[in-house]
Amino acid sequence: MAENLKMAENVKCSCGSDNVGIFPCAGASNTGQISNKIAVELSKSGVGTMMCTVGIGGHRPGLIKSAEGCDRIIVIDGCPLNCARETLEHAGIAVDTHIEVTGLGVIKNYDLDIPPAQIKEVMEKVVKII
Repeated sequence: MAENLKMAENVKCSCGSDNVGIFPCAGASNTGQISNKIAVELSKSGVGTMMCTVGIGGHRPGLIKSAEGCDRIIVIDGCPLNCARETLEHAGIAVDTHIEVTGLGVIKNYDLDIPPAQIKEVMEKVVKII
């Protein structure tokens, strides 16, 4: 998979900060899993640090403090429910960049076997946004 996502290498958040938190939705659909895969690749390529969205929803003090310490927050939601964004906002954490996978042309379904080409296509769009 990583070889298919080389375009993410050396990509930085356009904000110029090295302290960027990346929060994926990771929901039980293709779009949720795409959001998670994109967050993993962005984190591995140095765009920011992938962080635990569900920990924010669980009101884990250490995780909330880590998120509050970020200079920028990127949230990647899978679908229009926008659960990840709402989770952070509910915890009082401001979202700087919000990306919705369905807004990038992916139709939501429940097939978790996601073609690498589709992940690459979404990654290319995400890189342009950040």
